[in-house]
Amino acid sequence: MDNLGLLLTSYMKYKYLYHFKNRDRFEQWQSRRIKRFLKNIIPKSRFYSSFYKGLNIEDWQQLPTINKQIMMDHFDQLNLYGIKKEEAFKIAFEAEKSRDFSPQLGDVTIGLSSGTSGNRGLFLVNSKERAVWAGAILAKVLPDGLFAQERVAFFLRANSNLYETVHSKRIQFKFYDILYPVEKHVEELNSYQPTILAAPPSILTKLAHKIQQGQLFIHCKKVISVAEVLEPIDERFIQEQFKQTVHQVYQATEGFLATTCKYGTLHLNEDIISIQKEYIDMESGRFMPIITDFTRTSQPIIRYRLNDILTERKDPCPCGSCFTAIHSIEGRTDDIFYLRSKTDDQFIEIFPDFIRREVMMTSNQIKEYQVDQTSPDVIELYLNFGDHCKNESIVAALISNLTRLFTSMNCIVPNMVFMGEISEQSSGKKLRRVQRKFLLE
Repeated sequence: MDNLGLLLTSYMKYKYLYHFKNRDRFEQWQSRRIKRFLKNIIPKSRFYSSFYKGLNIEDWQQLPTINKQIMMDHFDQLNLYGIKKEEAFKIAFEAEKSRDFSPQLGDVTIGLSSGTSGNRGLFLVNSKERAVWAGAILAKVLPDGLFAQERVAFFLRANSNLYETVHSKRIQFKFYDILYPVEKHVEELNSYQPTILAAPPSILTKLAHKIQQGQLFIHCKKVISVAEVLEPIDERFIQEQFKQTVHQVYQATEGFLATTCKYGTLHLNEDIISIQKEYIDMESGRFMPIITDFTRTSQPIIRYRLNDILTERKDPCPCGSCFTAIHSIEGRTDDIFYLRSKTDDQFIEIFPDFIRREVMMTSNQIKEYQVDQTSPDVIELYLNFGDHCKNESIVAALISNLTRLFTSMNCIVPNMVFMGEISEQSSGKKLRRVQRKFLLE
């Protein structure tokens, strides 16, 4: 394996060295690392050296922010290899079509984000960064350490050299393409018998149904949710069928953002990235993360505003880590519902978690759901029910609960329409149970 020594060093650091109990001391350590990183990287990037020209790096927390649009508009000048966006997209799209994800540009792996926010993104990582990433993820995810025998089954839309980096003699790694129906993977899973299963919650739910139906017989040490928001309704069913806590890895094009500890609490990986909080609602602890990754050099991520909504956990985690604990990942800011106010011409924000809570409180006979706001005045409801339940009364109860919620928030109650059951999800498409399907003008 290339850069094996770097992988092992990274593993040891993230597993044993970077443990902090005192938050103030940790933040001092982190700030020193970030300042050193910025002083080295900014002069090497044509975009950042221009964008931050004349600004004081010592005051890095106040530097101007970027977002996906800015990053993609300046991709050629931002990355340190001078790789052209057009060339990178060509390689990434060819890989998507052929399902061969091994091609690189020299030493650089090119990946394509899924584009659920409306515009697709690119990510670049070189072989050294892949080794550091692999060491970090193994340190944070493996249940029994680096030297235990593990068989990892990984379900994703696209494979990558990034993920293949973790393959070794002790750790077998098998990629399962989610563009193919789950039914095609069941026999191979029964034969492979993974000890670790990582997949989006929409796939984990389908696999859980296969267990329930007596078709899938696997006994994993650890089940990990990736790539999509883990909804409570799905988490409960997955846990029931796999008979264990569902862990999470929160990773995006912009970095390896968070992992769960042994207690199942999601903690930000603040030994890899800095996440500053741009609060949407201070009282509830909802914020948008502003990311600075101080380990990544090919495509520097500096003061990058991600449009996800995270909610802080208010009580400390029993694991004792001083890294920020997250209660939930709610989704994207473009999934916030906007309803008309009763008293003025303003719109009132309804966070996705408010909708989820009403669905969960309505009936445990709702097995799956999707709630789409298609205009300021229309919400569409899709519901799948358990056997032998009175669908009409549950739909009426949900509409009543949502009406009460909207009324209590001083909103004009929109027209809520039951559309029937959820249609089969397109392969490779991310599951979003609560989403807004129009742009607010």
